[in-house]
Amino acid sequence: MKTITLCTIAVVLSAGLCFTASGFAGVADKGPDTMTLATTIDKAKKPKPAVFPHAKHQEELTCGTCHHSKDADGNKIDYVDGQKIEKCELCHNKAAGMPKKINSFKNAAHVKCKGCHKSKDKKLAKCSVCHPKKK
Repeated sequence: MKTITLCTIAVVLSAGLCFTASGFAGVADKGPDTMTLATTIDKAKKPKPAVFPHAKHQEELTCGTCHHSKDADGNKIDYVDGQKIEKCELCHNKAAGMPKKINSFKNAAHVKCKGCHKSKDKKLAKCSVCHPKKK
């Protein structure tokens, strides 16, 4: 498994990370099949990286489900096919002045990812789904 320290809410990121073949037309690199998401900016005392099955999400969702960008004023703008995917925590960090519920990579991911998981199946919103215990 490839380990990547980034968002991207979508989180996912907010600060996610979701693609489909149709949403990726003409783009060769869809990213790793599985990622370990961990913050590098707002580190927790007991960090709990999330295991993210990127390829599985790509099968079911479009890139814009999780990914977005921002304009010059810092306002969220919708994903556009082919846009560069930035680390979520570049904006979603405590120094950026965002509302508390999305002011860190962890908070943004919990809003976006847990919200989506709850809407699909409440069992998917359990901590252990994204944060499996180490063996």
